[in-house]
Amino acid sequence: MRETSVAKAGAGKNRDLKRRGGFTLFGASQLARKAEMLDSFERAGLGWFWATDAKGRLSYLSESAYDQLGWDKASVLGTSIADLFLPDESAVGSDEGRVERPLSFLLGTRAEISNLIVHLAKTPDEAIWWEIVGQPQFNGKGQFVGYRGSAKDASESRANSLEALRLAQFDPVTGLSNRVRIYEKLTTSLVGFRAAKRSCSVMLLGLDRFRQINETLGRAAGDELLKQVGARLKTVIGNAAEVARQGDDEFLIMLPDVDDRGELGELAERILQLVTQPYSAHGARAIIGASVGIATAPYDGVDADELIKAADLTLSVARGSAANYRFYSSELRDIAKRRQVIEEELHDAIANGELVMHYQPIVDAQTHKVKCFEALMRWPHPDRGDISPGLFIPIAEETGLILELGSWALERVCTQALAWPGDIRVAVNVSAIQFLDEDFVELVENALRKTGIAPSRLELEITESIFMGDQVKTQEIFSRLKALGVRLALDDFGTGYSSLSYLRHAPFDKIKIDQSFVRGSSTRDKHNAAIISAVVSLASALGMETVAEGVETKEELELVTSHGAGHLQGRLFSFAVSQEELLEKFESGDLTYEPKGPTRSRADRRTEYRRVGLVHGNHRYSVVLRNLSKSGALIEGLLDVPTGTEVVIDLGGGQLAVATVRRTSGSRQGVEFEYELISDGADGLCTRHRVSPYLIEAAGRPLASLPDDPYAALKGGDGTSAMYIEPKAFTEVSIKGRRVNAA
Repeated sequence: MRETSVAKAGAGKNRDLKRRGGFTLFGASQLARKAEMLDSFERAGLGWFWATDAKGRLSYLSESAYDQLGWDKASVLGTSIADLFLPDESAVGSDEGRVERPLSFLLGTRAEISNLIVHLAKTPDEAIWWEIVGQPQFNGKGQFVGYRGSAKDASESRANSLEALRLAQFDPVTGLSNRVRIYEKLTTSLVGFRAAKRSCSVMLLGLDRFRQINETLGRAAGDELLKQVGARLKTVIGNAAEVARQGDDEFLIMLPDVDDRGELGELAERILQLVTQPYSAHGARAIIGASVGIATAPYDGVDADELIKAADLTLSVARGSAANYRFYSSELRDIAKRRQVIEEELHDAIANGELVMHYQPIVDAQTHKVKCFEALMRWPHPDRGDISPGLFIPIAEETGLILELGSWALERVCTQALAWPGDIRVAVNVSAIQFLDEDFVELVENALRKTGIAPSRLELEITESIFMGDQVKTQEIFSRLKALGVRLALDDFGTGYSSLSYLRHAPFDKIKIDQSFVRGSSTRDKHNAAIISAVVSLASALGMETVAEGVETKEELELVTSHGAGHLQGRLFSFAVSQEELLEKFESGDLTYEPKGPTRSRADRRTEYRRVGLVHGNHRYSVVLRNLSKSGALIEGLLDVPTGTEVVIDLGGGQLAVATVRRTSGSRQGVEFEYELISDGADGLCTRHRVSPYLIEAAGRPLASLPDDPYAALKGGDGTSAMYIEPKAFTEVSIKGRRVNAA
């Protein structure tokens, strides 16, 4: 029994030893298997291992990595990994390509390296990116001995991430920045600009009638056109500004450190000139119009929301008027509201018979005998007075009312022309929207039949914008109109789309030389005379008549006549008059219009009647502005101001102009500006520079968009001087863009 027990005890002990030995043997096997697995992992290229010494020099790299990278092991070992693992300058999510914790920083601080994207140096054929991790290693004495880490190929995932980032920040059609990216950049920039007292302008470009391109030529052609618009904008802007696609047919241009409205206006004109040139999109010829709204920080807003909102409002007003571009001003809010009211009342004006037709004569250039009258629509509003066609016609086009207006006008004109002498024609303006309407030819035919007027007495004046759409449809309409026997005139020639190819096929009887070429054509610094001569020669070669529009002075009359214009139109002969006035003239038997007006051109003067400020010394007076031109103004409200007196005219909205009194008579003074005003893109004038809100902020007022009366803001609400500035020095910022140092 004892032996058996002893034997059993010995056997149990041996089993325990074997079990312990078995565990030891199994642990060694596990380590071997782990090593084998890691080796397989390296050989498969799924990842690699690396190590450095205490100085950051590469001491180990997986063998398969050398093969993939084309590195020579002997030359790479011992190289600092900061020279082998380069930072990713376009790291996803970084701002302007900056990485928050570059490898050199991590190595210097012996910090953990976690999922860092690096670019491999010395790769011969293609760029390779790795994602690396690493842990600092220390010996038993706590001394740093280097890094141990791993890596995996991140080239594909990085490319996918960058593509996702691009799609999130860039427009997929044009490749430009999208709305999100430009908003973020504008927001960030304005914060920095505010601290540095810098300015920044934005231009919002809207394409006119772009929707029609998509509808007539297809969306693919529309996308191609958008790409070309973006490319043209980059050509004009260069690298000095950021261009983004803001919406379907809108582009935003961000212009740091630009607030000179003369410079901005010139840039807007260059942009519009290039953008409105014809396009070739998917084999089709496409023509578009464009408008620009301009706003500048801090004058028109101090943050991105305010500035974009101001530019958007300005663009909407520019689109609804004859202006190509406009600058933001506080009164545009009133214009937008007024346009909304006019839109609502225009419906009633048609129904209530408030609209009337007036007629301006077109005379023979040699005899001054009337040959034709151009019909012009007028709206004598019973409460608001005369409303300009430049305001209500664009509204009618936007709302579709132009079709109803055009139909009424055509029949009305044909009816009234029946009372004229039988050899005098009448010209009716036709909107591009009306011309391309499916029922337009039938409308003309019905008007001829209903009134009984001879078709040869009816002229349809059409602008170049009709050629922006379907050329086949346009030619078909031309053919059908000519079959009716009516005459066709090309209006505002040369101002729209700068193409002559359509004249080879369009059956025009007359070309009207736009008034922009006629006005001031007699001055030495104009090339308009050469343009007039070229248009006359072109029309003659094509067998077409010519009409010079906008003849206002006897010098212009002499010049356009000497260059061969066959017919003349302008207020030198007559303004547009009512049907009743025409009938009185016809009864007298006098069918000629003798030129009556000035001999020479002078600076365009706008009739004004509004209160403005006049600053002299340390006093501000309220005066009435009677008229305004680029070079001067007529004011009323102060008695016997001596000639030679220097004053500052406060035109509102931060616009201050230094002026000298040149003429004085009782309470009226004629003043000459030290620096000429510039066009605001519409019919108005403005100063190049404005009083900076930063100056007003320096006077102790909160920074905000420009107040309507900056002088009052500087003076203090209680009439005391918040900061004393001599008036002429006070306007330095408005004239030269320099900040004023307050005493």
